[in-house]
Parts: sequence; C-alpha cells; structure tokens
Amino acid sequence: MDELGKMNVNVVRYMNEFRNVLSYATNIGFFFGAGTSCAFGLPNIVRLTDNVKKSLSQQGECILLFENAEKCVKDLSKKSQITIEDVLNHVREIRDLTNGRENYEFNGITGAQASELDKAICSAIFEDIRNAMKNVNLLELRRFFAWYEAVNRDFIKEIYTTNYDMLLEMAMEANRVPYFDGFTGSYEPFFSSESVDSFPNENDSTSKWIRLWKIHGSLNWMKKSVTDYSEERIIRVANIDCPDNELMIYPSREKYNLSRREPYIAYFDRLKKYLNRGNLVFIVSGYSFGDEHINEFIFNALKSNSRLYVIVLCYNDNQVEYMEKYASSCINLCVMGPEKVIVNGVMKIWTYDNSEDKDIGAGMYWQDDKFILGDFKSLINFLIENSGRKNIIEEIANAK
Repeated sequence: MDELGKMNVNVVRYMNEFRNVLSYATNIGFFFGAGTSCAFGLPNIVRLTDNVKKSLSQQGECILLFENAEKCVKDLSKKSQITIEDVLNHVREIRDLTNGRENYEFNGITGAQASELDKAICSAIFEDIRNAMKNVNLLELRRFFAWYEAVNRDFIKEIYTTNYDMLLEMAMEANRVPYFDGFTGSYEPFFSSESVDSFPNENDSTSKWIRLWKIHGSLNWMKKSVTDYSEERIIRVANIDCPDNELMIYPSREKYNLSRREPYIAYFDRLKKYLNRGNLVFIVSGYSFGDEHINEFIFNALKSNSRLYVIVLCYNDNQVEYMEKYASSCINLCVMGPEKVIVNGVMKIWTYDNSEDKDIGAGMYWQDDKFILGDFKSLINFLIENSGRKNIIEEIANAK
C-alpha cells in the first residue's frame, strides 16, 4: 500500500465494524449538543445569540448593557466569538458580586442593571426557543427513543445534553417512555442530588428508565426564592408559558451558592462516574467540543478507562480538524465527518469500496461521496435500519 493508501479508510468496512459494535455493546450512552436540536429547526447558539440581541434592541437600555457586557467578555476572554451563554454567565457574576444593588457596579453595569438584564436575556431566550419548539415534528425523535427502548440489554440508558429545549422530554412522553432527570416531587419537583449520585441495581423498578441529564439547564427549571417554609432552590415547573422566576440555564459554576450550583455539579459528577464505570460505547452527536469543562471529563475518561469507546459524529470536517489535537493520544476515540475521520489518533480520508465488503445499505451512511451520520436524523435512521426490529420501532413511534 502506498503512502496515500495508508491515509485512507474504507467507509464500508468501518461501518460494518460500527454495526458490530452496536450489536454487541453491553452499554450504550449518548451526548447531544446543539446540533441535534438544530436538526429539528431550533436555533444553534450563534443564531440564538443573534435572535436575543435583536429582541433586546427593542428594549432601550437593555441592548446597550448587553453590548457593554459582550465587549467586556471579549476583552477578558480573548474569544473570537462571544455567545449568549458567555454574556449571561458574565451578567450573573456581576449580579452576584454586587448583590444586585444599585450603588455597586462593574465595568459600567450596576448590580440592579445586571439583575434586570439577566431577566431580559432569559425572557428572550425562553420566547425564541419556545416558539421554535411549537413547529417541531417529533416523529424522528420518537423513532430514536423507540429504538433506544428496544435495545433490551441490562444497562442503564443515559443521555447527557447541553440543550435547554424540551424536545427530548416531549418525544419520550409521546412514546410513554419513563425517564428521570434528577428532580422529584409533584407540586414543585425539586432537585435531589442523592438520586443522581446512585446507580440503580437490576431489582430497582426504575433501572429501565432513561436517565436524562441536562447539564446546561432547561427551559422548565426556575429558581424558587426563599419563602417562610423553604430555602432558595431549583424547581422544575410544568407550565412554561412564562418564566415567573429566574430561568436556570447555563449559570456560573464558580461563585454560586450550593442550591444554585447543585444540579450542574451533580450532573458533572455523574458524567465522570458514568464514563469511568467500565464497558461503554458513548456516542456524541451535535456537540462541537466548545466547552472545555465538558471536554476535560470526556478526555480524562478516555485516558483512564480503556473500556470506554467514544464515537463523535460531526456535521462538517472543520470539527474533525479541530478534534485532531485532542484525539492524537486517544486510540479509543473515533471522530467521523463528511470526508475525514480520525481513527487510532490519526486523521484519514474516507474512501468508498464495496468490492470486498458488500453493503447494500450503504445509502444509509454514504451519499454524494460523503459520510452523512453527522446529521442527527441520518444517525437515527441508521440505528433503526440496523436494529433488526424496525417494524416494532416504527409502530411505537407512530402510535397515537
């Protein structure tokens, strides 16, 4: 084989191996980033940032404060692109440092202004995502959960996501799939860190429930202020028509008191334990690896747990190239893009050759000379087509 050949990977052969991995895996988990929601028409973080700024531009002082905070974050972080999460994090730090007071400020933003800007940003985020959710057809997500439920193996099914929207919850409930997110109760479900820490045994009635960990928060999480009978805490609300309390999405992980940090800290602890627990195929879709905090957990686990195999599915090859610096020392990591792939720590080029390994189903992952499983809907279809239970899965997903 010539030097060029050494840098090629036959996609047919590799997909046959991928099928075998899925067929014999004793534990399969998922990590979903913004790309999975974008596949259903929801805004990614860049578009969401633009939409929020457009909304705030109609609110007088708010847009000026936002741009002030945005400039400050850019100066301090040296990031080339600032997102709504960066700005919200900065605004909340100002609010906490100043205790929300009018007579204290940081870089031209008073504590009172930071509090008001926080509410305005959250309200804009809430409205933008909620409106986008109304137009989503849940069928593909229902198909995914029907497949995940059909994988009847004795392992705890876990999904980690950075998305705030509630598409996953909506799809599971449409399929009548039981799931747990760390909150318990009925009137105002509250977060229980103990329930996130523990792994159920096979005799536990909830062991078959899907675990959904929303590590950047959710549209239906609110901060409940101190009352006569309870301390400040995070609750999950059923009615998300309007956020009466502070919307709990992407808060600072440093300076918050325990009750407000708790969901995020507990979820990251869970992620660390989960990735280091033993045999696991961990499929990452729609995540750009832009959060160093999350990346640290994943790559530390790749180095410490040789039985962990992480598969990253990328929508474009820029992400594959970005991942090369991380992947060079991780042979148990595979990063797949439309034209490029990283295997055994080395970036290579996809080729298509079915002369040895015939594959009549290649169209499920290879179209127009490109690998397409970086698209979440294509991944769902691939999983179902190779499950051996397609008819049952489709029946569940289409049930009324």
